[in-house]
Amino acid sequence: MKPALLEVMRVNRICRMVLATCLGSFILVIFYFQSMLHPVMRRNPFGVDICCRKGSRSPLQELYNPIQLELSNTAVLHQMRRDQVTDTCRANSATSRKRRVLTPNDLKHLVVDEDHELIYCYVPKVACTNWKRLMMVLTGRGKYSDPMEIPANEAHVSTNLKTLNQYSIPEINHRLKSYMKFLFVREPFERLVSAYRNKFTQKYNTSFHKRYGTKIIKRQRKNATQEALRKGDDVKFEEFVAYLIDPHTQREEPFNEHWQTVYSLCHPCHIRYDLVGKYETLEEDSNYVLQLAGVSSYLKFPTYAKSTRTTDEMTTEFFQNISSEHQTQLYEVYKLDFLMFNYSVPSYLKLE
Repeated sequence: MKPALLEVMRVNRICRMVLATCLGSFILVIFYFQSMLHPVMRRNPFGVDICCRKGSRSPLQELYNPIQLELSNTAVLHQMRRDQVTDTCRANSATSRKRRVLTPNDLKHLVVDEDHELIYCYVPKVACTNWKRLMMVLTGRGKYSDPMEIPANEAHVSTNLKTLNQYSIPEINHRLKSYMKFLFVREPFERLVSAYRNKFTQKYNTSFHKRYGTKIIKRQRKNATQEALRKGDDVKFEEFVAYLIDPHTQREEPFNEHWQTVYSLCHPCHIRYDLVGKYETLEEDSNYVLQLAGVSSYLKFPTYAKSTRTTDEMTTEFFQNISSEHQTQLYEVYKLDFLMFNYSVPSYLKLE
């Protein structure tokens, strides 16, 4: 490829201003372009002083300005995923950008790693426990070494990780401009079934049963028993779906994060993510992030066989008893996630 063409492509990629919004009495202007900051001394998770990994190159430089001119297949794949998100946001701008203002509360899912210049938007039911463990290792400065030694419940303690909403507006702007931003997504209905199985079929999740189960049964089940109304621990998937598509539910309060849409959790039409990882290629995409961060020599994404994982076959079974009308309404709720992250309409759906 000619150098001039490469330069044009590079400029087009890095010089994008996506958002200028007002937050109360101040203006939040977020620029999305590649930062060419001078090298600074950093400390890796194990306490060894190093200079910005790989000869002072940041993750954004590794991603957008690789030393080798020929882009790898992986780089091309992630460019296609970025373009898919951009094109979907543009084509559905009336829906995807209804709310032009981002508040600090909108940034609470964006975990910040200062040492490696990373921002990770976590999506529940998309390997977020393991990614939070990894972020604890990356930001722990030697406190943690093996992510799988971190208990799952500790990974979800909010004070163990710093999120973007904890910074000042100028600090937020700087990090969104200079740090590599990434998230992981999953086939929307497979993620939804995974959330249902975990939160409503496991007896230990009494907090979800009390807060959501009792409400769902009261609204959706005729002639519910007093015990069911009190415990809320036997919600049927059909009732869960009816609850999600009920207009009253959507007016009442935002969805819980475990079944909230990705575009509502991470705001990809307002925040331009540099990498979109997928649950279907979790290990490869995760290790690519770690490679760009310059830590792949001592840190890998943890893998282990989990026989209880929700599969496409399981999801198909769960949708067999959902009417075509409710399937159509549910698809509309998650339609942007399907389009934005290039998931086709499931073959088992009977859309009206």
